[in-house]
Amino acid sequence: MIRSITSFATRRRWLTIGVWVLLGIALSVVGQSLMYKATDSQTGDFLPKGYDSAAALRIAEEEFGAKPDANAATVLLSRTDGKKLTAADRARIADIVRELADRRIEAAKPEMPLMEDHSQKPRLGIGTVAPDGTFQLVSLSLKGNMNDPGLQEVYKDFRDDARKEFTGAGMKAGFTGGIASSVDSIEASKESEQLVHIATIGLIVLLNVLVFRSPLAALLPLIACVLVGGVASGAVAGFAELFDISLDASVPSLITVVLLGIGIDYFLFLLFRFREELRNNPGVNAREAAATTAAKVGGAVTSAGLTIVAAFATLGVASFGQFRVLGPAIAVSVLVMLLASLTLMPAILAVTGRAMFWPSKAWQRERRGGFAARLGLAVAHRPVRYVLGSLALLGLLSAGALGVKMSYDMPEQDRTDAVQVAEEIARSMPAGAVDPHTVYVRGDKPLDERAVNGLGDALRKTEGVAQVLPARYDADRDAASIGVVLKVGSESSKARELVSGPVRAAIAEHRPDGADAHITGTAAIYADVSEAVEKDLRLVFPIAAGLIALILLLLLRSLVAPLVLLVAVGLGFAATLGAATLLFQHMLDRPGVLFTLPLVLFLFVVALGTDYNILIGDRIREEMAKPVPARRAVAEAVRHTAPAIATAGLVLAGSFGSLAASPATQEVGFSTALGILLSALVLSLVLVPALAALLGRSMWWPSRGDRHQQQHDQRDGSEYPQHQGHPEPSYATGYGTEYGAGYAPERHPAGPSGPVGGTPRR
Repeated sequence: MIRSITSFATRRRWLTIGVWVLLGIALSVVGQSLMYKATDSQTGDFLPKGYDSAAALRIAEEEFGAKPDANAATVLLSRTDGKKLTAADRARIADIVRELADRRIEAAKPEMPLMEDHSQKPRLGIGTVAPDGTFQLVSLSLKGNMNDPGLQEVYKDFRDDARKEFTGAGMKAGFTGGIASSVDSIEASKESEQLVHIATIGLIVLLNVLVFRSPLAALLPLIACVLVGGVASGAVAGFAELFDISLDASVPSLITVVLLGIGIDYFLFLLFRFREELRNNPGVNAREAAATTAAKVGGAVTSAGLTIVAAFATLGVASFGQFRVLGPAIAVSVLVMLLASLTLMPAILAVTGRAMFWPSKAWQRERRGGFAARLGLAVAHRPVRYVLGSLALLGLLSAGALGVKMSYDMPEQDRTDAVQVAEEIARSMPAGAVDPHTVYVRGDKPLDERAVNGLGDALRKTEGVAQVLPARYDADRDAASIGVVLKVGSESSKARELVSGPVRAAIAEHRPDGADAHITGTAAIYADVSEAVEKDLRLVFPIAAGLIALILLLLLRSLVAPLVLLVAVGLGFAATLGAATLLFQHMLDRPGVLFTLPLVLFLFVVALGTDYNILIGDRIREEMAKPVPARRAVAEAVRHTAPAIATAGLVLAGSFGSLAASPATQEVGFSTALGILLSALVLSLVLVPALAALLGRSMWWPSRGDRHQQQHDQRDGSEYPQHQGHPEPSYATGYGTEYGAGYAPERHPAGPSGPVGGTPRR
């Protein structure tokens, strides 16, 4: 089937490219128009219904019509001279607030036909006055997705307008929380992120130029991946909108990073093999070479892509909604890229042919010697040394994971205006005043007011509670809400401990008879998220590992080889988590690593890292199918594959490493980049080939197809006959000294059968 797909794509190469271009243009418009409509920035909306904070959110929406809004912000109003607010000041504040609330903010005309128009009137509410009388708080809420650039522009217009109005009244306005903090962070990191983005693209282009010495080989993979990324984004956004599915806010950026990385990886695999095909067959035309290349690499690329799809698709069984929607979204995107790898990329190769490598001519002559050849010889010649060395490195890094702790604290933020306003509020009021919690009570009949007040009194006496607001009732008085202000910041680990411990205990003990009582708010939501994530990790890991093992079994048709690859990627995962723990938890003295990091590493490092193991494993099997000694096959596989894997690993690590520029994604970016480098450079190029050299053809047990090669392995190299249909590859200078004095490839075309001196391997 793969051969039929790739053959059709290379025969109808212009049609294939044209279809992808049209799809890229059309679905890019769909993606840009609908992606922000399809995403939800409310973490609480993704919690299963059985959790306490999710139950509170349902009461809030059903009984009070109040849905927590991530766009809500807090406005701090104070006199420009720093004095206390007078009664006249507070009256003037109220007048300006009413005026601003009646003023419609006109948004810019949508750039795309399906984009939302964010024009609206802001929702404003007068808040409390500081105990020392120096400022007053006002609540602000806007309708829409706070990650949408269109809504962010609306917020900026309101912010500038409000500052102008209050400045005219002798006051200054500061904004914090919700969309205010988000916009300030984006503005603070905009330049650095642009530089990182440019540097990432520059790294990809530079690596390809250094490897292929051709502008087309450097730019076409990048252009193709951007085109396919537009198709994938549009497909995901359209699917979500069609079936009314809310996507996590991280989906757009993750799709971009993942597809850029793996797409260029797959294009590089094809490019290296295409170049090899053209070099070995000087008279072949471009279409035939592209078809042959895609047929040879297609199986490995398909298995690699399906491994990633399987790993992410397992998130569909998670209970936490952010995981449940993120996994299938990435899986669909990878399927789109896999289809492009089997159709668009071979079609591009069929069109460009040898011009892909212009103006370089060095590729036409196979390089003898070189790092890849020396590495292949060294690993094949001394496998025990390289196995022990790899295990020592991975074991040392893995030891750091022994004391790992999960942290649910928010990442460190830049010193933005929003952060400084929050600190100013915290100096005069409880730290939780900016982001209060709410207890919702609901019964089957009107609530007993004394019982509700008793719950409020119990909460006032609870550890960590700074203030409890009077209860508010709905129209039927069968539901009530009680505001709770914590002494600590709502995003801190201490707040989560207070809410999940003494606060919820007090609610359970003092709730009115016959009524339900639940608490919601930032700390309450993240306390429930932590519990849901722990459950999902125990469920997702074994399912994903099982699916990956099944794909490897089908590809490699062996029981031993998949086990070798799974052990290798398992060690890579442990080493990456250990390194992240050593850096962030111990060296930087953080409470622990980000609570989602183990799952992210498992999905990206194990799934993406398996790509490289599949590529090297498939090439080792291909070389071992020839009538040559097993160790020589390993050396040849490394020699041919190391440049592609090393280049692809550096490109993918650079893509993910760009995430480390932002404080919010620093841990994920660093850890994923390190894990991919370990997978590419240590596991795929050293550990797996060294184990293959030790195991020989028994690595493919119980396959019986290579029995005649096993017989050859037990003969002296000089006994190997020339075999038609198995053209001998050229070998690096120095083969003779590696495999024994006096050995020369031209005298022993089939190569040696064992280690130094030609000793047969038994």
